[in-house]
Amino acid sequence: MKTFLYPFFLLSVTLSAGMPPVQYLPERQRTPLFENYAKEDSGSSAGQNVRVLFYNAENLYDPFDDPAKLDDEFTPKGAKHWTYDRFYTKLQHLAKTLMAAGSGSPPEIVGLCEVENRFVLNKLVRDTPLKRFGYQILHHESPDPRGVDVALLYRPESFSVISFSCIRIRFPFDTLSATRDILLVKGLLPGRDTVVILVNHWPSRRGGYKSSTARRDFVATVLRAECDSLFDRDPNCKILIMGDFNDEPGQESISRILKAGGDTSRLKPGDLVNLMGCGKKNFPGTIRYQGQWTIFDQFIVSASFLKGTVGYHAFPEDARIITLPFLLEEDEKYLGSKLARTYSGPSYQGGFSDHLPVMLTLHFLPY
Repeated sequence: MKTFLYPFFLLSVTLSAGMPPVQYLPERQRTPLFENYAKEDSGSSAGQNVRVLFYNAENLYDPFDDPAKLDDEFTPKGAKHWTYDRFYTKLQHLAKTLMAAGSGSPPEIVGLCEVENRFVLNKLVRDTPLKRFGYQILHHESPDPRGVDVALLYRPESFSVISFSCIRIRFPFDTLSATRDILLVKGLLPGRDTVVILVNHWPSRRGGYKSSTARRDFVATVLRAECDSLFDRDPNCKILIMGDFNDEPGQESISRILKAGGDTSRLKPGDLVNLMGCGKKNFPGTIRYQGQWTIFDQFIVSASFLKGTVGYHAFPEDARIITLPFLLEEDEKYLGSKLARTYSGPSYQGGFSDHLPVMLTLHFLPY
């Protein structure tokens, strides 16, 4: 069996052909990776809307064993019997979802979680119908023991990267455990409107909701501190937070600690608004467990995205759950519909994901 080793301290991020690899220094809490990378012209008209999609890809692993990760089950001889054919099918399914979500033209910006490494991302954007859209990749290896990371894909004609970094999560109450980093990206939308994007995948509920709450609460504290730091430099900073939070919009980690509520009536600079908690959504949830839908996948924006007078705006009604027919199937046990998953326990289902994607359209208002 061929073995691929991806050392956690080595970061290979290539924004364009010929750019050298960058060393990631694990001892630093936050590591700027690229600075002043903005292009003079993004190539897009300033008046275009920009679509942002977030998707939990449900264990997008390659089929090779990495001795540095707990990925053994996602190998041909592992519990999941994860073969290259199954991996290839998974890539095609993800590409189909992005294409269909954008009605044939996939979203300009895509946040992903549960991706193993740069290799699977390269295969996704280069060996599927997504190839012709020229997606660029922002990713680094996080310390998650299972090897699943967050990443950002973007179409360079619609988004120009200024800088990006990672926010390392270290639990003071459990120094031996690790989780996914938060990916922070600063860039320009068409019309040179600056935005800060934060891609998240908060700790799961494995072991039970109560026993895992402290971890999500701590990540919420770290994220809020980062947002406050951005607001200190610019109270009207445009921040777009997306991710799988493993908590619902009204739960404490998001509503009280992150301070991202759903009230848009009395906004002031420095406020965060959870667009998935504003009003009734087009579908009851992004995941389903024992017949109950919940919204774990969310978009959260700063007040400047809702109250500004120029540039890009976000409206609560334009944050929606993508319910493409092939992502769902009949639920014979609990009735209604359920997710067409890749796996149900150890059983291969050949489906798409155990989450539905969410998409937000950012609308441009001229200066």
